[in-house]
This record gives sequence, C-alpha cells and structure tokens, in this order.
Amino acid sequence: MALTLYGGARSRASMPRWYMEERGIAYSWQQLDMEAGEHRQPPFTTINPFGKVPALVEEAPELPGGSVQLFESGAILLYLAERHGGECQSAAERGLAQQWVLFANATLATALFVPSNREREFPRLMTVLDGLLAGGRPLIGERWGVADCAVHAYLAYLPIFFPQIDLSPYPNVQATIAATQQRPAYQRVMRQR
Repeated sequence: MALTLYGGARSRASMPRWYMEERGIAYSWQQLDMEAGEHRQPPFTTINPFGKVPALVEEAPELPGGSVQLFESGAILLYLAERHGGECQSAAERGLAQQWVLFANATLATALFVPSNREREFPRLMTVLDGLLAGGRPLIGERWGVADCAVHAYLAYLPIFFPQIDLSPYPNVQATIAATQQRPAYQRVMRQR
C-alpha cells in the first residue's frame, strides 16, 4: 500500500494531512509549486483534471485496477476515515461523517470565506457550534475523528485568516481552537505548510 497526498502551501491539503498524522496513517507528501502552476500541468492533471489540490493517490493490489485517485478534501477525508481510520463502519456512521464533512466544506467554509455570508450566517452557525462543542466532546462517538478534523480545521482557520473577528461570545469555539492548536499532529502539519 502506498498513499501519496498532493497539495500546496496554505491549501485544504492540510485537512487530510492532519487526519493522517492523527491516525498514524503512513503517506508521502508531494508539495506542488502553486505559484509556478504545477497543479495545472501534467502529470498532476492526470490525477485531478481540474488542477486543484488536494489530491490523493493510493496504490494497493486489492484496489480495482491497483489504485484509486481522489480529489476534493472532503472525499479524501471520508475515504481515509473508512479505509484507514477505522471509522464509517455502518451506514449510520458513514452518514454522520458525511453530514459533518459536507457541513464543514459547504456551509461552514461558505460562512467564513464569503464576506456577505460571513455577516449573515457566521453568528448563527457559531452560536449553534458553540453549544455543540461544549465539554470538548467529539462530534461523533467517543474519540476524535473525521468530523472533528473537518470542522475543527475550519475553526482553527479563524485566527489565521480573520484575526479581527471577536470570538469572545463563543467560549466553546475558542476552547476548541485552542485545543486544536495544541494537538501535536496539527502542529506538525501546520509547521510544514
């Protein structure tokens, strides 16, 4: 088995990298030179024809054709959780994981990175998340997993990309960000960005 994750500095590749580091999943990291447009040229466009990162390639004899190629951080996270992370073992677990990863990549990301949505949606989402994050419990089950990786990664982006946002009304969100920043696997990935 060989896993290779392709990404660039300051890209969504940090999410699957963080997940693999947390779970102790062996992988190779292939950083592309985004400024030089390496992600929009062969051979990378044979992995993701849209020329975006991240992308994951796994080579293993038991896979159809001996390999799988994936793009989109959410799809990569869900694949890793099911195949390598010991998660998503039932339809219910899979559905819950998909719910949180899709929420993170569609709803939460849009509320953070689209200015008009940030004004309208951000306070409502943060209020609900603050309640759900009370007590530091995982979003699914009893241990940190793919849902936490997806949601907490976006929350941890807040002080990086939006230091001007006042998070004091959301103490559980603040505690989650602080706890995320202290995780050794998160620190390893973010130092290498």
